[in-house]
Amino acid sequence: MSWAFSNASMLAHLLGQNAYLALVPVLAGLVVSLPLGILSVRWGWLYPPVLSITSVLYAVPGLALFVVLIDYTGLTDLTVMIPLGIYSLAVLFPSVVEGLRSVPDPVRQAAVAMGFGTWRRLVTVELPIATPVVIAGLRVAAVSSISLVSVGALIGIGGLGYLFTDGEQRNFTTEIVVGIVLIIVLALITDTVLVLARRVLTPWQRTDRHARRLASRRAALAVTAREASQT
Repeated sequence: MSWAFSNASMLAHLLGQNAYLALVPVLAGLVVSLPLGILSVRWGWLYPPVLSITSVLYAVPGLALFVVLIDYTGLTDLTVMIPLGIYSLAVLFPSVVEGLRSVPDPVRQAAVAMGFGTWRRLVTVELPIATPVVIAGLRVAAVSSISLVSVGALIGIGGLGYLFTDGEQRNFTTEIVVGIVLIIVLALITDTVLVLARRVLTPWQRTDRHARRLASRRAALAVTAREASQT
Protein backbone atom coordinates (compact mmCIF):
# COMPACT_ATOMS: atom_id res chain seq x y z
CA MET A 1 0.00 0.00 0.00
CA SER A 2 2.97 2.32 0.50
CA TRP A 3 3.54 2.13 -3.27
CA ALA A 4 -0.03 3.32 -3.86
CA PHE A 5 0.36 6.32 -1.56
CA SER A 6 3.71 7.29 -3.06
CA ASN A 7 2.17 7.18 -6.57
CA ALA A 8 -1.16 8.78 -5.68
CA SER A 9 -0.94 11.50 -8.35
CA MET A 10 -0.29 8.95 -11.11
CA LEU A 11 -3.15 6.75 -9.88
CA ALA A 12 -5.52 9.74 -9.78
CA HIS A 13 -4.59 10.59 -13.38
CA LEU A 14 -5.14 7.00 -14.54
CA LEU A 15 -8.44 6.85 -12.64
CA GLY A 16 -9.67 10.02 -14.31
CA GLN A 17 -8.54 8.78 -17.72
CA ASN A 18 -10.31 5.46 -17.15
CA ALA A 19 -13.55 7.23 -16.18
CA TYR A 20 -13.33 9.52 -19.24
CA LEU A 21 -12.60 6.69 -21.70
CA ALA A 22 -15.38 4.54 -20.23
CA LEU A 23 -18.24 6.91 -19.55
CA VAL A 24 -18.15 9.20 -22.60
CA PRO A 25 -18.86 6.21 -24.91
CA VAL A 26 -21.74 5.17 -22.64
CA LEU A 27 -23.27 8.65 -22.93
CA ALA A 28 -22.76 8.53 -26.71
CA GLY A 29 -24.44 5.12 -26.80
CA LEU A 30 -27.39 6.53 -24.85
CA VAL A 31 -27.72 9.51 -27.20
CA VAL A 32 -27.86 7.16 -30.20
CA SER A 33 -30.03 4.47 -28.59
CA LEU A 34 -32.79 6.87 -27.48
CA PRO A 35 -33.94 7.95 -30.96
CA LEU A 36 -33.33 4.45 -32.33
CA GLY A 37 -35.42 2.96 -29.53
CA ILE A 38 -38.22 5.49 -30.01
CA LEU A 39 -38.33 4.80 -33.76
CA SER A 40 -38.25 1.03 -33.18
CA VAL A 41 -41.22 1.23 -30.81
CA ARG A 42 -43.10 3.39 -33.26
CA TRP A 43 -42.29 1.17 -36.24
CA GLY A 44 -41.97 -2.34 -34.89
CA TRP A 45 -40.40 -3.72 -38.07
CA LEU A 46 -37.28 -1.65 -37.40
CA TYR A 47 -36.42 -3.34 -34.10
CA PRO A 48 -35.25 -6.81 -35.32
CA PRO A 49 -32.71 -5.58 -37.92
CA VAL A 50 -31.25 -2.92 -35.62
CA LEU A 51 -31.02 -5.44 -32.77
CA SER A 52 -29.30 -7.92 -35.07
CA ILE A 53 -26.74 -5.35 -36.23
CA THR A 54 -25.91 -4.20 -32.69
CA SER A 55 -25.68 -7.80 -31.48
CA VAL A 56 -23.26 -8.72 -34.29
CA LEU A 57 -21.11 -5.68 -33.52
CA TYR A 58 -21.17 -6.57 -29.82
CA ALA A 59 -19.77 -10.00 -30.68
CA VAL A 60 -16.70 -8.53 -32.44
CA PRO A 61 -13.65 -8.70 -30.12
CA GLY A 62 -12.38 -5.36 -28.92
CA LEU A 63 -8.82 -6.05 -30.04
CA ALA A 64 -10.01 -6.72 -33.58
CA LEU A 65 -11.81 -3.38 -33.63
CA PHE A 66 -8.69 -1.66 -32.30
CA VAL A 67 -6.59 -3.12 -35.11
CA VAL A 68 -9.10 -1.98 -37.74
CA LEU A 69 -9.53 1.51 -36.27
CA ILE A 70 -5.83 2.25 -35.81
CA ASP A 71 -5.49 2.80 -39.57
CA TYR A 72 -8.18 5.50 -39.40
CA THR A 73 -7.98 7.05 -35.92
CA GLY A 74 -4.38 6.22 -34.99
CA LEU A 75 -3.28 5.69 -31.41
CA THR A 76 -5.84 8.11 -29.99
CA ASP A 77 -8.63 7.95 -27.44
CA LEU A 78 -11.15 7.43 -30.25
CA THR A 79 -9.61 4.06 -31.06
CA VAL A 80 -10.71 2.84 -27.62
CA MET A 81 -13.90 4.86 -27.28
CA ILE A 82 -15.55 3.86 -30.56
CA PRO A 83 -15.69 0.12 -29.72
CA LEU A 84 -16.91 0.94 -26.21
CA GLY A 85 -19.62 3.16 -27.69
CA ILE A 86 -20.72 0.30 -29.95
CA TYR A 87 -20.83 -2.12 -27.01
CA SER A 88 -22.82 0.40 -24.95
CA LEU A 89 -25.27 0.87 -27.82
CA ALA A 90 -25.80 -2.90 -28.00
CA VAL A 91 -26.76 -2.92 -24.30
CA LEU A 92 -28.76 0.32 -24.18
CA PHE A 93 -30.81 -0.03 -27.36
CA PRO A 94 -32.90 -3.02 -26.15
CA SER A 95 -33.20 -1.39 -22.73
CA VAL A 96 -34.73 1.73 -24.25
CA VAL A 97 -37.13 -0.34 -26.35
CA GLU A 98 -38.20 -2.52 -23.42
CA GLY A 99 -38.60 0.53 -21.21
CA LEU A 100 -40.88 2.27 -23.70
CA ARG A 101 -42.83 -0.93 -24.30
CA SER A 102 -43.41 -1.26 -20.54
CA VAL A 103 -45.57 1.88 -20.54
CA PRO A 104 -49.16 0.64 -19.97
CA ASP A 105 -51.59 1.33 -22.81
CA PRO A 106 -54.17 2.88 -20.44
CA VAL A 107 -51.54 5.47 -19.47
CA ARG A 108 -50.93 6.36 -23.11
CA GLN A 109 -54.67 6.53 -23.76
CA ALA A 110 -55.18 8.79 -20.74
CA ALA A 111 -52.45 11.13 -22.01
CA VAL A 112 -54.10 11.26 -25.44
CA ALA A 113 -57.47 11.94 -23.83
CA MET A 114 -55.91 14.85 -21.94
CA GLY A 115 -54.79 16.36 -25.25
CA PHE A 116 -51.10 15.45 -25.11
CA GLY A 117 -49.44 15.48 -28.49
CA THR A 118 -46.94 12.84 -29.59
CA TRP A 119 -43.81 14.60 -28.39
CA ARG A 120 -45.34 15.91 -25.18
CA ARG A 121 -46.61 12.43 -24.35
CA LEU A 122 -43.18 10.97 -25.08
CA VAL A 123 -41.26 13.47 -22.95
CA THR A 124 -43.64 13.85 -20.01
CA VAL A 125 -45.21 10.39 -19.80
CA GLU A 126 -43.46 7.60 -21.69
CA LEU A 127 -39.79 8.40 -21.09
CA PRO A 128 -40.23 9.00 -17.33
CA ILE A 129 -42.01 5.65 -16.96
CA ALA A 130 -39.28 3.96 -19.03
CA THR A 131 -36.51 5.56 -16.94
CA PRO A 132 -35.98 2.66 -14.48
CA VAL A 133 -35.46 0.15 -17.30
CA VAL A 134 -33.17 2.52 -19.21
CA ILE A 135 -31.06 3.22 -16.12
CA ALA A 136 -30.82 -0.52 -15.47
CA GLY A 137 -29.27 -0.83 -18.92
CA LEU A 138 -27.04 2.16 -18.21
CA ARG A 139 -25.72 0.47 -15.07
CA VAL A 140 -24.74 -2.63 -17.02
CA ALA A 141 -23.19 -0.62 -19.86
CA ALA A 142 -21.25 1.70 -17.54
CA VAL A 143 -19.78 -1.05 -15.36
CA SER A 144 -18.86 -3.13 -18.41
CA SER A 145 -17.24 -0.14 -20.12
CA ILE A 146 -15.17 0.71 -17.04
CA SER A 147 -13.80 -2.81 -17.06
CA LEU A 148 -13.25 -3.04 -20.83
CA VAL A 149 -11.20 0.15 -20.97
CA SER A 150 -8.26 -1.78 -19.53
CA VAL A 151 -7.98 -3.76 -22.80
CA GLY A 152 -6.91 -0.52 -24.47
CA ALA A 153 -3.67 -0.69 -22.50
CA LEU A 154 -2.45 -3.15 -25.14
CA ILE A 155 -2.25 -0.24 -27.58
CA GLY A 156 -1.05 2.23 -24.96
CA ILE A 157 -4.44 3.82 -24.13
CA GLY A 158 -6.13 2.02 -21.29
CA GLY A 159 -6.47 4.13 -18.17
CA LEU A 160 -6.01 1.83 -15.21
CA GLY A 161 -5.14 -0.98 -17.61
CA TYR A 162 -1.65 0.52 -17.68
CA LEU A 163 -1.16 -0.88 -14.18
CA PHE A 164 -1.85 -4.40 -15.48
CA THR A 165 0.62 -4.27 -18.36
CA ASP A 166 3.30 -2.46 -16.36
CA GLY A 167 2.84 -4.75 -13.37
CA GLU A 168 3.08 -7.82 -15.60
CA GLN A 169 6.21 -6.58 -17.32
CA ARG A 170 7.90 -5.79 -14.00
CA ASN A 171 6.45 -8.84 -12.22
CA PHE A 172 5.04 -6.41 -9.64
CA THR A 173 1.82 -7.92 -8.22
CA THR A 174 0.99 -4.92 -6.04
CA GLU A 175 0.51 -2.72 -9.09
CA ILE A 176 -1.92 -5.20 -10.62
CA VAL A 177 -3.90 -5.55 -7.38
CA VAL A 178 -4.16 -1.76 -7.02
CA GLY A 179 -5.46 -1.53 -10.60
CA ILE A 180 -8.14 -4.15 -9.93
CA VAL A 181 -9.22 -2.45 -6.70
CA LEU A 182 -9.46 0.98 -8.35
CA ILE A 183 -11.53 -0.38 -11.25
CA ILE A 184 -13.93 -2.00 -8.76
CA VAL A 185 -14.15 1.23 -6.75
CA LEU A 186 -14.83 3.29 -9.88
CA ALA A 187 -17.51 0.82 -10.99
CA LEU A 188 -19.18 0.91 -7.55
CA ILE A 189 -19.17 4.72 -7.45
CA THR A 190 -20.63 4.95 -10.95
CA ASP A 191 -23.30 2.37 -10.18
CA THR A 192 -24.24 4.18 -6.96
CA VAL A 193 -24.57 7.50 -8.81
CA LEU A 194 -26.88 5.89 -11.37
CA VAL A 195 -29.01 4.32 -8.63
CA LEU A 196 -29.34 7.73 -6.94
CA ALA A 197 -30.19 9.31 -10.30
CA ARG A 198 -32.96 6.75 -10.80
CA ARG A 199 -34.41 7.55 -7.38
CA VAL A 200 -34.34 11.28 -8.10
CA LEU A 201 -35.92 10.87 -11.55
CA THR A 202 -38.61 8.43 -10.37
CA PRO A 203 -39.87 9.75 -7.01
CA TRP A 204 -43.22 8.02 -7.52
CA GLN A 205 -41.55 4.63 -7.12
CA ARG A 206 -40.65 5.45 -3.51
CA THR A 207 -44.26 6.41 -2.88
CA ASP A 208 -45.48 3.16 -4.44
CA ARG A 209 -43.06 1.08 -2.37
CA HIS A 210 -44.13 2.89 0.80
CA ALA A 211 -47.79 2.31 -0.04
CA ARG A 212 -47.17 -1.40 -0.67
CA ARG A 213 -45.27 -1.78 2.60
CA LEU A 214 -48.05 0.03 4.45
CA ALA A 215 -50.69 -2.17 2.83
CA SER A 216 -48.78 -5.36 3.71
CA ARG A 217 -48.43 -4.23 7.32
CA ARG A 218 -52.15 -3.48 7.54
CA ALA A 219 -52.95 -6.88 6.06
CA ALA A 220 -50.64 -8.60 8.56
CA LEU A 221 -52.24 -6.70 11.43
CA ALA A 222 -55.70 -7.64 10.18
CA VAL A 223 -54.75 -11.32 10.01
CA THR A 224 -53.25 -11.16 13.51
CA ALA A 225 -56.37 -9.47 14.90
CA ARG A 226 -58.64 -12.01 13.23
CA GLU A 227 -56.63 -14.91 14.63
CA ALA A 228 -56.67 -13.32 18.07
CA SER A 229 -60.44 -12.88 17.98
CA GLN A 230 -60.91 -16.53 17.00
CA THR A 231 -58.89 -17.73 19.95
